[in-house]
Amino acid sequence: MPREIKGECVTPAGSIGIVVSRYNDSITNKLLAGAVERLTSAGMDENAIDVVWVPGGFELPLTAQQMAESGNYEAILCLGAIIRGETTHDKHINRAVSLGITEVGLSSSLPVLFGLLTCDTLEQAIQRAGGNVGNKGSECAEAALEMISVLNQIQQLREN
Repeated sequence: MPREIKGECVTPAGSIGIVVSRYNDSITNKLLAGAVERLTSAGMDENAIDVVWVPGGFELPLTAQQMAESGNYEAILCLGAIIRGETTHDKHINRAVSLGITEVGLSSSLPVLFGLLTCDTLEQAIQRAGGNVGNKGSECAEAALEMISVLNQIQQLREN
């Protein structure tokens, strides 16, 4: 029988960082609330959660990188909402941010979660920020807890 590693939603020993875009704050505030609620319901103390606000989605990767390089966090959640407008600007921002967040996670070996809503309409964003499609902030927090657990288990295997 093969050995299996499965993530569990256990309370991490250290802190979690959350970087949040102020742009579309009526949406991002709900994403943040969902994330914090999920983390605290898993037993995290609010004092172990640091929230950094940035102007927009484009600034998420750089801030996440600085947070990762600080060594203070076991995971970083990136929360934002980019809603399509009349031009293709959203596509360029979405691509840059998704690649940037991926790069931060890979280069830091930390779970860096993608909680950026990339919606066509405000209604879609509302539904993904606590509406009938759930709350992406809460989902990111849960994924962070699971990934911390997975990476800790892999590290234990490497040490044995």
